[in-house]
Amino acid sequence: MQPRQIRIEDYSYQLPEERIAQYPLVERDTSRLLVYRGGNISEKIFNQLSEILPAETLLVFNDTKVIHARMFFTTQSNATIEVFCLEPVSPVTDLRLAIFTHEPTVWRCLVGNAKRWKETEVLEKRISLGSAGTEILLKVFLEKREDETFLVRFEWNNAEISFASVIEAAGLVPLPPYMKRSADRKDDSTYQTIYGHQDGSVAAPTAGLHFTEKVFQSLKEKNISPAFLTLHVGAGTFRTVKSKTLENHPMHGERIYVNRDFILRLLEQVKNKKPIAAVGTTSLRTIESIHWFGVKLIGGDKSFELQQWEVYDSLMEKNISTEKSLRALLNFLDEENKNEFSAYTHLLCAPSYQFQLCEILLTNFHLSQSTLLLLVAAFVGDDWKKIYDYALENRFRFLSYGDSSILFRKM
Repeated sequence: MQPRQIRIEDYSYQLPEERIAQYPLVERDTSRLLVYRGGNISEKIFNQLSEILPAETLLVFNDTKVIHARMFFTTQSNATIEVFCLEPVSPVTDLRLAIFTHEPTVWRCLVGNAKRWKETEVLEKRISLGSAGTEILLKVFLEKREDETFLVRFEWNNAEISFASVIEAAGLVPLPPYMKRSADRKDDSTYQTIYGHQDGSVAAPTAGLHFTEKVFQSLKEKNISPAFLTLHVGAGTFRTVKSKTLENHPMHGERIYVNRDFILRLLEQVKNKKPIAAVGTTSLRTIESIHWFGVKLIGGDKSFELQQWEVYDSLMEKNISTEKSLRALLNFLDEENKNEFSAYTHLLCAPSYQFQLCEILLTNFHLSQSTLLLLVAAFVGDDWKKIYDYALENRFRFLSYGDSSILFRKM
């Protein structure tokens, strides 16, 4: 089927609210693990992962880290305004640079209760940083409205302090909207993976929340190696498809960073026909995008932006091997004397998508009518219904703080 014509109502299921995990388990790696392989379903505990993955698997992680993107301010009329940072606009758009700027910065934001924020009113908040108790004054200015989002300028009165430090002190972990509670300080650690260190996401790559040092050690003993890339997760990851068909759904874009060593490790797996497993949909989306950026380079396109329908409309038909595309990326890095590339991907993996690199997916359970559920359906076919029916009937915990699954792609 042409993915534009996919009816989103065909990717629906009923999720009782009480099945949405509001809090994590005390021990990360004791969550339940649904195992789907060869059309069959079984169960394990997550800390038994090394018993399931094949030896010499390359296990790919997204090392992004969630920032305190959600801030609250009070107007002169005592109204509460919520500012949710999405992405930087100026003076730089590269998130890794923008987050550590020491200068005033403009971000695209969601603004809650925006009608109570007069355009001329500057909102202020005094915040204390670190154990030393350094106090700064943060000011926010409403610059422009753009459809559902706003451009908001942030200024603070200490040039020695980075924006990363400002929002760390001023904001809260942005828990997903389906968690019907406020974030607390425990979420600062539980809504982060233990290996995340690249500041920039407004949502956690939640498939990685189950990993502990104990799990990593058990994987190492089986010669299962970790590899890390970066995709900064945007708020669009929570957006369900509102249109009747995919054709009218704008797929959100996200920034990725991939280094030479990672590409070399992918190439080694491909050449030796060894498995590649993605921890989470963000890792999978990045791995697949890497292949298509190589294909684009072979065609002379160095834009490093992958559009929503580009793969289906023109790239798939080129029939370029993964080995060839990975070598094209390495050649590009050599020519440019770079160690990594940064890109922007709008890749939509929906049924009919042909996966190029990834054979195994670790992932939590996703919202009905979401692009994440469509990705799972593309990966396992119509058996996504059987998987979700089993999870519901056997009382698995759903969504970000919920249980996990490992899915082996039908080859």
